[in-house]
Amino acid sequence: MQKEQSIYVAGHRGMVGSAIIRKLQALGFGSILTRTREELDLCNSVAVRAFFEAEKPRIMVVAAAKVGGILVNHEKPVEFLLENLYIQNNLISSAYETGVEKLLFLGSSCIYPKFAPQPILESALLTGELEPTNEAYAIAKIAGIKLCQAYAREYGKNFISAMPTNLYGPNDNFDLHTSHVLPALIRKVHEARQKGENSIVLWGTGRPRREFLHVDDLASACVFLLENYDSEEIINVGYGEDVTICKLAETICEVVGFTGELDFDSSKPDGTPRKLLDLSRLISLGWKPRISLLEGIRSTYQWFLQNVPT
Repeated sequence: MQKEQSIYVAGHRGMVGSAIIRKLQALGFGSILTRTREELDLCNSVAVRAFFEAEKPRIMVVAAAKVGGILVNHEKPVEFLLENLYIQNNLISSAYETGVEKLLFLGSSCIYPKFAPQPILESALLTGELEPTNEAYAIAKIAGIKLCQAYAREYGKNFISAMPTNLYGPNDNFDLHTSHVLPALIRKVHEARQKGENSIVLWGTGRPRREFLHVDDLASACVFLLENYDSEEIINVGYGEDVTICKLAETICEVVGFTGELDFDSSKPDGTPRKLLDLSRLISLGWKPRISLLEGIRSTYQWFLQNVPT
């Protein structure tokens, strides 16, 4: 990538998009294109095509998506499937039609089968059934991957796809109804400490294992891939280690300063039992994560205290 090339980051207000913008700016990239939802409806194919024709970005990152945790995914499968299909189809097809030179599509580790062998290789895609609690979102993401691969194979486009693990960090969603597990736990533990509660009830058994990557590490990986990766084959981006949900909750309690009990409600769904990505492909290229989970939770909690009303 050349620092004078125009780069469009779709979804720049979200946790991932904003981290990528910070990374690009820190590296001296000056021609970064962004549009808010009010300025550009990504579900509107005519508006998206007009934007691309007017601005003609050379590089693009698709970080825009409708996202949420287990509860909202379960309640709104139509919205999660259709909106994500609209967004990514409009962006990817317009990128091809207007001559974007390189595109990075961000998928998700939830695309892999529920019972995929651990750690999960990229080759596990479509080898088994999906986790039902986020199936609609996963299907949309798989469709985006396949569309990028189709453009690469049929038209020779340099459209690549990265599969991040569970992410957290600044600008995360801390709403208890719609957020993912780590930010939801931060808020729940913080509010319990504020109220002087003696215990917290958490969903599931606490036994599932999850891998967590700080979003600033993901941003570093995205820039690295834009500069060093040209294959149509998907590539995992993760931290390389996982923890149980129970251990995650205990770490958050330590950071927040909550000393009460953790009570797990086993009548609620656990989701996928384990989800750890194999990072061999990415590490072999020369990239590795730098932010530990404890360090990342501490900095994320400080961001939460400074930016989220409670």
